[in-house]
Amino acid sequence: MRILIAEDEVQLAKGLKYLLEKGKFSVDIVHDGIEALDYFHSTEYDAVVLDIMMPRLNGLKVLETIRAERSGVPVMMLTAKAEIEDRVAGLEAGADDYLPKPFSTREFIARVRALVRRNDSYTDSILSYGNIRLDCNRFELSSDTETVRLNNKEYQLMELFLKYPHYVFSSGHIMDKVWGQDSEAGMDVVWTYIGYVRKKLKMLDADIEIKTVRGAGYSLEETKC
Repeated sequence: MRILIAEDEVQLAKGLKYLLEKGKFSVDIVHDGIEALDYFHSTEYDAVVLDIMMPRLNGLKVLETIRAERSGVPVMMLTAKAEIEDRVAGLEAGADDYLPKPFSTREFIARVRALVRRNDSYTDSILSYGNIRLDCNRFELSSDTETVRLNNKEYQLMELFLKYPHYVFSSGHIMDKVWGQDSEAGMDVVWTYIGYVRKKLKMLDADIEIKTVRGAGYSLEETKC
């Protein structure tokens, strides 16, 4: 699941990104409204968190633009303004939720998870293909005989492949979906983590595999007998 956070307080944005990544989300952060729209138009997000008071373009204007484009992506407004008028303005502009600062980190995570569940693309907490199951709450990959726990990037890779078996993902597409547009990691990190996941599938005696499609990328396929 990929989340966009638009928050002009740099340290707060970094802290929220850290919290969500611990929860196995992919996160992009931006610090003004124009940048938020640029990111929104270039990447598919499962939810958006918008601060109202941002430079260049405030959060309400960003939200109005998103809704004018008929996007149904769930949006939560995050702001220091707690007056009823501000909440009403956000909700009338099309926000799905509203969380005034200061807030507890546990409540923030819980609300983001609830926000994602409103997305039309939300799937069940268990993804499966072949004899392999991914528990999206426990972040565990299992077969009929064994279970292994996945780290953040391994989980996001498996979630992506299990949602779209047979689909061929280029390395660049995987990089954007799992590591994000601003990642300083090289493309070789994709190959490295594909290798990690392949090893875990082998440990589970999986009847599926991540295949290399020469010149195109990778796809999740059933293993031929």
